[in-house]
Amino acid sequence: MLGVLINEKEMKELEYLIKREMDEILFDLKDDRIDHVVKRSMKERYKILFSLFKRVASPKECLKYMPAKKSMYKG
Repeated sequence: MLGVLINEKEMKELEYLIKREMDEILFDLKDDRIDHVVKRSMKERYKILFSLFKRVASPKECLKYMPAKKSMYKG
């Protein structure tokens, strides 16, 4: 277990960066040209980012990015 002390401005910046990265992954997942193996690793990355996002974002914001069980958790 690690701990980090950040101020409010840094927390908002982290939230912004994570949101942008998750948006990019969601956009790329819709691209049919991307191989399913690559998409699977993108989904894993999304899960990790979302777990970080839950620590810095409000519950209302988290609901917007909550992965759909069917699409995100399928291989």
